[in-house]
Amino acid sequence: MQKTKRLLEIEKIVSEANISTQEELLKKLKGKGINCTQATLSRNLRQLGVGRIPNGAGGYKYSLPENIRNSASSPVKLSIVPAILDIIEAKGLMVIKTIPGNASNTASYIDGSGRYEIAGTIAGDDTVLLIPRDRITLQQVRTCLEIILPGIHDQIRKRG
Repeated sequence: MQKTKRLLEIEKIVSEANISTQEELLKKLKGKGINCTQATLSRNLRQLGVGRIPNGAGGYKYSLPENIRNSASSPVKLSIVPAILDIIEAKGLMVIKTIPGNASNTASYIDGSGRYEIAGTIAGDDTVLLIPRDRITLQQVRTCLEIILPGIHDQIRKRG
């Protein structure tokens, strides 16, 4: 899960610091014990949808997309993770089992994250069908879910 850790750290650094270059971001990551190449960082920034906006001092800084900024601080995430009981992979899709009555909130939160990897979800009472976009692997979706709901896979393993 090195990639997941790196993506989460990039989100954290970009949201908390005024970073204007990839070199600065690479140094911050290295300070956190995460080593990667500039090419990998560039791909990760693109995957996260990070862009550059004016910093108010005549330069630019990296910024997360609005949907990620809002979901990162959302208290809803705290109530969704415990409601997820299991994740089952089948034929390129994911079935997320929840406590009865929690599938709709879970699906709404996942859809609201605006992640490119996820085409959408369909929810019942205790089951969410997660549909990845074309050419997105289930490993990429697992990484994406870990970004949206940090610790979800560890929590499911503990229950199993």
